[in-house]
Amino acid sequence: MSEQQTVAEVAEPQEPIVIQQLRERFLDHILAVIDQRSELSVVVNKDASFEVLEFLKTDSNLSYDFLVDVTAVDYSQMEDILVEYDYARFMVIYHLNSLMTNERLRVKVPVSEKELTLKSAVILWNSANWLEREVYDMFGINFDGHPDLRRILMPDDFEGFPLRKDYPLRGRGERETFNFGRENV
Repeated sequence: MSEQQTVAEVAEPQEPIVIQQLRERFLDHILAVIDQRSELSVVVNKDASFEVLEFLKTDSNLSYDFLVDVTAVDYSQMEDILVEYDYARFMVIYHLNSLMTNERLRVKVPVSEKELTLKSAVILWNSANWLEREVYDMFGINFDGHPDLRRILMPDDFEGFPLRKDYPLRGRGERETFNFGRENV
């Protein structure tokens, strides 16, 4: 260290405030913090996922009041990620934005194929209604407490979940049997 550098300049950069507060409150439930290319993600266990989302929305200093998106990823063919998260096949991802601070955060929740249910976030953000239905329709992940969990993109009688990695690339004959004239009501 040269004479001109101060201790503060050499010190490690501090974690973002949101991560500090999450660690203070949910330390045992945080599985990972990822800061990649200035995009912040936190991986939390399934048991505390709703409480973490509720805290992020209602804490007056954080105020992640805008749910941008809910999606999922099927990691069934990525052994390194499966091992890291106790062989949880799916990762449900909530994209949050704080309109007050203009900060974004991803909350990732590993979901095992054996227990495909998370608590619904509709009570926190109304926009979660359609977003959770899409995740349900494409991946088969259930959201406990959702007011109307049914297919939203595929017909009601459609079998399977098209965004799962084990779904055939050419489908299961849907093109031949799909009734394009019928509405999905």
